[in-house]
Amino acid sequence: MYQLELNKAIEQIKESKAKTVCIQLPDGLKSKSKEIVDELESKTKATVLIWLGSNFGSCDIPLGLERLKVDFLICWGHNQFHKKEEGW
Repeated sequence: MYQLELNKAIEQIKESKAKTVCIQLPDGLKSKSKEIVDELESKTKATVLIWLGSNFGSCDIPLGLERLKVDFLICWGHNQFHKKEEGW
């Protein structure tokens, strides 16, 4: 039903050599979070954390990711996010 592009996410995690990944899901996808985490972890060997806070779009980036030593963030939503500067 959804186009999650997990293969693209897996490829990008591998390319970046990320060790800790945070995924941010809209409420409608949170019920699929275990399946998503299992797929990402099994194919990349990265530790995947689920952001359980709000997700109101690409401008709603979780705070404190650097303290968790997250080196890759995946936000699922309707539109593509374009990072404009370094850092979170």
